[in-house]
Amino acid sequence: MVTTTRKEPARKSSAKGSTLSGIKATVKEAAAEPTAAVETKVLAAQVAEAPKHERKVDQYGRAYATGRRKNATARVWIKPGKGKITVNGRDVSVYFARPVLQMVVNQPFAVADRAGQFDVVCLVAGGGLSGQAGAVKHGISRALTYFEPDLRPPLKTAKFLTRDPRVVERKKYGRAKARKRFQFSKR
Repeated sequence: MVTTTRKEPARKSSAKGSTLSGIKATVKEAAAEPTAAVETKVLAAQVAEAPKHERKVDQYGRAYATGRRKNATARVWIKPGKGKITVNGRDVSVYFARPVLQMVVNQPFAVADRAGQFDVVCLVAGGGLSGQAGAVKHGISRALTYFEPDLRPPLKTAKFLTRDPRVVERKKYGRAKARKRFQFSKR
């Protein structure tokens, strides 16, 4: 049986680095003289900071945004006004007759505490009424952040700026629907 001995690397022993006070002194020296790597990290951290959101308004003083939900897409323009909301040329109470859908459309204004301060014009296409109401809500939320960037945090915490990824699951072959099986007959 052959035994091998493991050689350990030679350690530099310095009187300064062997004690706790020596280690502290070394750390202080390193902190006093910023190296190129530290400066690079600082610059990278400054670049990586969150971008400042600027106001995006057209020549008529309107903010434009697109909202989506399920298969619906809404193009939304907001401008300062008295709170009138028009959807596809009709009043919101006519287009979205159900009170729940009207509440969904007005949610961004309630969260941002701007009820009755903006006029909204939107064109919606695709999907059903529920998806269209969600698309208008998403579009209004985004347009509000373009008009007033300070409203971004409350709308973001309410998750109104996030596109809802839930869509209808596709039908699979060999099944009646997406998950429903065909009727099983024992005999």
